[in-house]
Amino acid sequence: MAAPDFIGYDELDDVVVHLKLAATASELHGSLCGFLAGNGRPGKRPLLELLHLDAGGVTAAGRDQAALDLLVRQSQDELADPELGFEPLLPADDRPLPERADALVDWCRGFLGGFGLGGPQIHERVSEEGREILKDFASIASASLDFGDEDEDEDALIEVHEFVRMGAMLLFTECHLPSQPSSDTLH
Repeated sequence: MAAPDFIGYDELDDVVVHLKLAATASELHGSLCGFLAGNGRPGKRPLLELLHLDAGGVTAAGRDQAALDLLVRQSQDELADPELGFEPLLPADDRPLPERADALVDWCRGFLGGFGLGGPQIHERVSEEGREILKDFASIASASLDFGDEDEDEDALIEVHEFVRMGAMLLFTECHLPSQPSSDTLH
């Protein structure tokens, strides 16, 4: 059986449940994307170790580890995609709105935690716009959601999703640019 070349939300959720992780699939993906955006370098270390999710002796092996390795490669490729093809891994659009909204909150929470693993020096590389995005991600991550008009709520979720998608790519790009000299003088 050939290994898949793409891991989706449901496949990642199966791995998370199988490994009994204390994170949702969306939070795990958000953590990975935050780590990568914060200039984290996976190297050969397993994903759960990178993100400090290996507490309690949780280790992935076999099919689970292969899925997590694929997730790392896929996320790196998508974040760096010049065609802006990155997508946060969230439940499908046919899932209930509250489930999808909660997953986006989890994704942002994970992103912030993963980004923080880049250390304090990474924040020096982030522009004012990038700092605003991080603040907005923090607001989303701590949001308590209320639902009213389903059409309005769906539109709002689409807007927030697009903001998060673009914000993650912007932060990734900023943190992967070569350091600029502090002088405005060209030599």
